[in-house]
Amino acid sequence: MSKQITIKTGATTPNGSRMAAEDRRLQILQVAVSLFSHRGFVGTTTKEIAQAAGVSEAMVFRHFANKEELYSAILDHKACSGDAMNPEAMVAEALQEKDDRAVFERLALGALEHHECDPEFQRLLLHAALEGHELAQMFFEKFVRRVYELLGDYVTERQRDGAMVAMDPAIVVRAFIGMIIHHSLNNNLWDPKRRLLKISNQEAAKQFSDILLNGISSKAA
Repeated sequence: MSKQITIKTGATTPNGSRMAAEDRRLQILQVAVSLFSHRGFVGTTTKEIAQAAGVSEAMVFRHFANKEELYSAILDHKACSGDAMNPEAMVAEALQEKDDRAVFERLALGALEHHECDPEFQRLLLHAALEGHELAQMFFEKFVRRVYELLGDYVTERQRDGAMVAMDPAIVVRAFIGMIIHHSLNNNLWDPKRRLLKISNQEAAKQFSDILLNGISSKAA
């Protein structure tokens, strides 16, 4: 038996007036994310999204011409929802000052905080990847590649400065992201009670950055 997903929706605002178009669009987006994150993309239809949002299927297509436009809108909405989806802005000052610790620690903390505050989006991305869905590739191009290029360029620069040992920058970035994502997956999916490791996001970001920098710093070589 499939899990019943209950989403509180309404065609009107608390004062009884009908939702503005932008509010309705946002509501449909939020409902879609919730359904996709629990049922996957294959298991969710636009009709089910409409029912959960308390609107007609025609209303869904009035705001989103097709599913592809809905997927793109989800990413755009997430990108505008916080600095965790804007890595360049998050570490701009640290990059300029070449503050290695601040660069890695701020990125780690931003990602960990984002995953903790929005576990549904992480589940959504996992469904997308497992189902070979286009949203996974869209996310990769919009965000993952950006982080690899941002950090890869920074590591390359610091290697030229003699501050970091010579190794493939992509390996450094993969190791760093791997620690963060694995920690988030444990906390959100496998070990939500934190039985294996119970530390704050701040402490995790600091410790992961320590591990990485102790391994790649030329002073540690």
